[in-house]
Amino acid sequence: MDSLETIFSIQKELASMMDLSRYPASIDGRVSALSTAIVHEAIELQRLTSWKWWKKPTPFDSEAAKEELIDIWHFVVQTSIELGMSPSDVLNEYKKKNKVNRDRQVSGY
Repeated sequence: MDSLETIFSIQKELASMMDLSRYPASIDGRVSALSTAIVHEAIELQRLTSWKWWKKPTPFDSEAAKEELIDIWHFVVQTSIELGMSPSDVLNEYKKKNKVNRDRQVSGY
């Protein structure tokens, strides 16, 4: 099993342990809830940076940043699962989008 397959498997195990009584029943509700969680975790990650130019900078805590990034990964992987994507699907979609992004760079996007 490769790394991404392992991550998906671990996430599925975690989801099977959760109380999902408040989890939205519809796919769009679940994707919305997970998207909201991703945004909020990204904000928590951003708060670890000294992005406020008007405040005295604070030392960057890379260990805390890694933890926030993994929180984002949990929700991204769960969203992928909710959308019926396998690790192979994620890789294929990543490759397609990466090609688009590369073509954009070449064309001066």
